[in-house]
Amino acid sequence: MLHPDRLFPADPAVRALARKLYETVKDLPIISPHGHTDPRWYAENAPFPDPAKLFVVPDHYVFRMLYSQGIRLEDLGITRLDGGAVEQDPRKIWRLFAANYHLFRATPTRMWLDHAFETLFGLKERLSSKNAEHFYDVIDAALKTEGFRPRALFESMNIEVISTTDAAIDDLKWHRMIRDSGWKGRVVPAYRPDAVVDPEFRGFQQNIETLGQITGEDTTTWTGYLAAHMKRRAFFKSFGATSSDHGHPSAQTANLAPSDAAALFTRVLKHTVDPADAELFRAQMLTEMARMSIDDGLVLQIHPGSFRNHNGQVFEAFGRDVGADIPSQTDYVRALKPLLDAYGNDPRLSIILFTLDETAYSRELAPLAGHYPSLKLGPAWWFFDAPDGMRRFRDLTTETAGFYNTVGFNDDTRAFPSIPARHDVARRVDCAFLADRVSTHRLDEDEAFELAPDLAYNLAKAAYKL
Repeated sequence: MLHPDRLFPADPAVRALARKLYETVKDLPIISPHGHTDPRWYAENAPFPDPAKLFVVPDHYVFRMLYSQGIRLEDLGITRLDGGAVEQDPRKIWRLFAANYHLFRATPTRMWLDHAFETLFGLKERLSSKNAEHFYDVIDAALKTEGFRPRALFESMNIEVISTTDAAIDDLKWHRMIRDSGWKGRVVPAYRPDAVVDPEFRGFQQNIETLGQITGEDTTTWTGYLAAHMKRRAFFKSFGATSSDHGHPSAQTANLAPSDAAALFTRVLKHTVDPADAELFRAQMLTEMARMSIDDGLVLQIHPGSFRNHNGQVFEAFGRDVGADIPSQTDYVRALKPLLDAYGNDPRLSIILFTLDETAYSRELAPLAGHYPSLKLGPAWWFFDAPDGMRRFRDLTTETAGFYNTVGFNDDTRAFPSIPARHDVARRVDCAFLADRVSTHRLDEDEAFELAPDLAYNLAKAAYKL
C-alpha cells in the first residue's frame, strides 16, 4: 500500500536526491510539541479498548468526513451531551467505517490511516467491507498485547517528547501520575486558557470562579485575575510545560491602559457580554500573555481564524471539538500590531503564529516573521496539514521568511496512531522541496543535507525549548 517514493518529485534526478535526503531524517526521533492526545493514556497505560475507539471515535478528521455523507455521529459511537443512545458495538462502528473508506480517497487522512495499518499492524491491503472483519481482528488482537499499550507505542514510535494541551483550570492529575510512575517517557502539558480568557466560552463566569478557588486569588478583580494566571502558568511549568496555546477567533490584540483593562474585565464578568467587549478582552489577554511569557519563558502559540462550532445543532448535541470548525479570513498585520508594538522587539519573547487563511502567507505572515525577532511561523495547520498544504506553505513563505523563522513540524493530533504517519509525510514533503530547490540551483546540495534534519527535528526542539 505504501509506495517508497510517495510524495517525492516525478523527475528521476530530483526524486533520487529527495530519497537521499529522506534517508538522513526518516529515523530521527519525533518531537511532538503541540497536540491533543489524552495524558490519561500514558498515565494509566491501559490497553486501547478496541479498533473503533483507537481509529474512529477520537479522530474528528475521520468522523467529520463520514458525517458529511449523512452518517449519524451516534452511529459512530460519538458521545451525546444528553446521554442519549449511541452505538456501543465497536464492530458495527468499524464495519460502517470500512464500508465508507472510499470517501477518504486522495485525502491526507487516508494516507495517515494506511500508514498506521501497514507499519503498526502489518495490514497491507486497502480497507474495505470485504476485509473489515480481518482488519478488526488483527488490530484487536494486537491491542491486547503489551507492545500496543500507550507507553510501549510511545517508545516504539520513537517519540522523544510529546506535549498535550490542557485547560488552565485542569488539575493535571494525569501528568502527576505520569511523573510519579517513574516512566521515562516525556509527556508535558501546554497551558490552554481559552475557557478563562474568552467571555463567549460556555461556562466562562464559573470557570473564572474555579480559577480563583484553585489559586487562592480574588479573580473578581483584574489584578487578582492576572495573578491567578501567573500562578497557574508556574504550576504547569512545574510539570514540564514550555508553551501556552491560544485558540482565538481572530488574531486581534490590544494594549489598554491598566485602568481601562480593569474596567473591561468588570464588564465581561457579567452574564450578558457585548460581542465587541468579548473580542477586545480576548485581544487584551493575548498581549497580557505575551508579557507573562517574557517573565516566565513559556512560548506563546496563537491559533486564530477558526469559526468554532459552526454547526449549532452538532454543538448542542455533542459539544466542542466534534469536527464542525471552519477556517475564516484573518487579518494579521493590523491585528497583531498592538502586541508587537509592546513586545515584538523583545528577544525574550517567542511567539509561534499559525493560520487557517493561506492567502495571508506571503502577503502578511512571512513578512512579519521575516522581521520581528519574537515571531515565528507555525507549520501548515489543520485543514492544510496535508502534502499540498505543506508544499504551499514552503512555496509562499520561504522567499521572505526563510527556513529559520519557521519551527519545523507539529502533528496537532488527537489520533495517537497517526503521529508517525504525519511526521513521515512532513519529512517527505520537506525533502522533496529541498531537492527541488537544489535542482533549480537555489540551494546547494550540502545546505539541503544540513536543512533536512533542522526541518524534521532541530527547529521544533529549539523553538519549543524542548
